[in-house]
Amino acid sequence: MIVYHGTTLEIKNPKIIKNELGRDFGFAFYTTDIKEQAERWALRRAKIASRTLKPSVLPIVNVYEWKQSGTLKEKIFNEASLDWLEMIVNCRSNPYYKHEFDVVKGKIANDNVGETVSYVVQGIMRKEDAVERLKFEKINNQIAFCSDNALYELTFIKSYTVEV
Repeated sequence: MIVYHGTTLEIKNPKIIKNELGRDFGFAFYTTDIKEQAERWALRRAKIASRTLKPSVLPIVNVYEWKQSGTLKEKIFNEASLDWLEMIVNCRSNPYYKHEFDVVKGKIANDNVGETVSYVVQGIMRKEDAVERLKFEKINNQIAFCSDNALYELTFIKSYTVEV
């Protein structure tokens, strides 16, 4: 399976960096199987980096082959569900929370979804109501590689610069 990672760097050897709190599925190396989604993410990252660094920051998409061995412990969320929402709430609200999965595949809590998740975290909205609300959102997907064993299944193919 081909997966993509949008950023501002070529990343031949992905790593799990444990400094970005608030990630949907915890600390992981995040990818998607949607090329356009990775390109949008790279453009966004480059725009943000250009504000603080220098205007020459380029949007880069890294392309990997994921050789699924079948030996990893995976969690797959095919849609917004109570189980999916609970994992996101746990991962976003508790920096010490660690699930047992090597790979988590599921929907991305984008800005609209993120707002709903924050209502749940703050106790403003019940989880069940949030899931019902989220069923109407068009939510992209993500594949989070959460362990070193999972990263070993990724092979770097190439990187390319996204045309602005």
